[in-house]
Amino acid sequence: MQSSNPVFKRGYGAVENRGRNLVTPTSTELDALYNAPAASSKQTGRMTIDDVVTKTTLLFIVLVAVGSAAWTMNLGGGALLIGFLGAMGLGLYLSFTQKVKPGLTITYAALQGLALGTLSHMYEVQYDGIVSQALVATIAAIAGVLFAYKSKRIRVTPKFTRVMAGAMIGYMGLAFFSIIGSFFGLGNGMGLYGLSGFGPLLAVGGVLLATFFLVLDFDQIDKMIASGAPEEQSWRAGFALMVTVVWLYLEILRLISILRRD
Repeated sequence: MQSSNPVFKRGYGAVENRGRNLVTPTSTELDALYNAPAASSKQTGRMTIDDVVTKTTLLFIVLVAVGSAAWTMNLGGGALLIGFLGAMGLGLYLSFTQKVKPGLTITYAALQGLALGTLSHMYEVQYDGIVSQALVATIAAIAGVLFAYKSKRIRVTPKFTRVMAGAMIGYMGLAFFSIIGSFFGLGNGMGLYGLSGFGPLLAVGGVLLATFFLVLDFDQIDKMIASGAPEEQSWRAGFALMVTVVWLYLEILRLISILRRD
């Protein structure tokens, strides 16, 4: 039966045309075929997992470098505001633009580094060793989710996606009302985040949501690679991973601060 896939259609046509003059390859030809190097993204123009790893690593190198500088210089609230607002605005633009912009993606990583380095230092002043604890927990969560996804212990189904979307809406709604409540003095303040008594619940929910959204990111990257997405889309994949990992780190940092305060 002829496949509906256009790639298979072309392959099917070539095989069909040669069917009457089938030639069995020699052992030398087979060895040359098996030993031939796999096609890279430079040869095919398609995104590979190596492209995603390379771009993601580069973005995190920029984030860590800028974050380390911000930590060392002990910048204040102004740098925190510039970093977060700049990253938020640029992140929204990168999320909705159709054209991939590597330069702006790297700038986003730098702004996130400025914000995270400054904020992390503020937390470290209040809770000695909290940043190390949050980093270890974040890395462990990423490794655990990646293992569970690759070993098929977690499968991304339409139902899973719908549940995550609904949970995100609920989380954002709870966060919104929590912030509104803090303005009217309802509940106890939650430190740097300024949230009300929903803080612990929000922190736990945020950690779980960010962790499971990593699964969605991994699945989307696999689908992009399988569909033959252009190599430049690896920048978008790296950007998406950074957004989720930063979110996960912030939620873990907040949760640990709540537990240590109590």
